[in-house]
Amino acid sequence: AAIYKGQSMFARKCVGCHTERETLIKTRKAQEWESLLKENGKPLAVLHLKSKKAKKSWNYFNSKKYAKKVKHLRDFLVEYAKGSGKVPACN
Repeated sequence: AAIYKGQSMFARKCVGCHTERETLIKTRKAQEWESLLKENGKPLAVLHLKSKKAKKSWNYFNSKKYAKKVKHLRDFLVEYAKGSGKVPACN
């Protein structure tokens, strides 16, 4: 997996709803992101699919594309998680 691909994925797929990008990333520690993104990201997908606020993202979280590329997102979110002391560059 590649952190830069995860950052690109985050910018394309997440920032539309989660406008406070750094705040979202820093809400969870690395272990929490790992837990949400295990099993090809199923826990994160379920979290979104249970939320009516996230309706715009349902097709994406049900797609094979999400499951295939979630490893990049996981690496990005873990790299810049709360407590890492790192700040992602703006894209």
